[in-house]
Amino acid sequence: MERKRGGSRRSYSGGAGGMGGGGRRRKAWTEQCKDYVRNFVAFMFSNIGIIGLVIGYTIAGSFMFMAIEKESVNTRVDQVVKARNTTVANLWQATCCTINLFSEETWRNTVHVELLAFQKSVVNAVQNDGYEGEQLNGNRWSFSGAFLYSLSVITTIGYGNVAPRTEWGKLATILYAIAGMPLFLLYLSNIGDLLAKSFKWTYAKCCLCRGCARRRRQMSTANNCSQATGSDSAGAAEDSCSSRETSASASVSDDDDDPQTVTVPITLCLAIMVGYVYGGAVLFSRWESWDLLDGSYFCFISLSTIGFGDIVPRDDKITSLQGVGLSFIFCSMYLMLGMALIAMCFNLMQEEVVHKFRTCGDVLRRIVRCRR
Repeated sequence: MERKRGGSRRSYSGGAGGMGGGGRRRKAWTEQCKDYVRNFVAFMFSNIGIIGLVIGYTIAGSFMFMAIEKESVNTRVDQVVKARNTTVANLWQATCCTINLFSEETWRNTVHVELLAFQKSVVNAVQNDGYEGEQLNGNRWSFSGAFLYSLSVITTIGYGNVAPRTEWGKLATILYAIAGMPLFLLYLSNIGDLLAKSFKWTYAKCCLCRGCARRRRQMSTANNCSQATGSDSAGAAEDSCSSRETSASASVSDDDDDPQTVTVPITLCLAIMVGYVYGGAVLFSRWESWDLLDGSYFCFISLSTIGFGDIVPRDDKITSLQGVGLSFIFCSMYLMLGMALIAMCFNLMQEEVVHKFRTCGDVLRRIVRCRR
């Protein structure tokens, strides 16, 4: 009987286990797709994903503006070239065959009419078609030029040396900026915060020692205790001082273990920004044949998103790799890294200023308590 009962129990448990294994509900394909999309969106808005998202969005914008604007540029340049060739042919025909060479006045009148017609055609191309003197198949709307234009749109720099001339190009710029500017602000927020945490950790490990922070905290505690002894009784002062020293030592040990509690001096942040601007000025002054002042001016105007556009990299300066303008690509990478670095410095300076104000507030509270 016991064996039968055990066997029945065993078989029942096995059956229950089978029902439990077979009773697990598999997710439907719609729920699996939702999970995949949720995980993909979470990855894309992480620190690594946001960098790839910004670069991919800029590359997509480059191909879009190339497809819209490059053909129109070649069309208006081709019209100007045809007008110039027609003018030259008419002048040669008038000089060699049509007009009597001995009649200087007639020749001059004919040449004046032809040159005036060519001048009007060029002015009309500049005013109505946006002709800017570029060459046929130039680099203004090449991949590198379009990449720099797309980046200048989402960063709100807006140099103005390159602008859309077609209706579709203007509409695409509006829609591209509406989605791109919040994306780039998210990039600055995430990457600036990541760089700030990394720099604080490096600064705490390399530039600070634990004894320095402990000595500063103990010195401030000793000064507060000396102020308290002048107003309180001796026993109460000793008790308060001992409690403050123990709390100060405990807080110092906690702060030393966590590098994120360290604040970076404002002077160091300013030195980083000045050094980055100066380094970019040296490189651009050598590559673009600028002087150091113009290079510094361009870097500051670009990184501060002012973007006058009076000084910009030339599209024919450093060109290789099958027509890719390396100057434009380097300028784009310099701007992306530099704006994230400036966001990091602003984040660190904000923490330092908040820390200074809190320290001043604590000192004022202690002074008020001592006077009471």
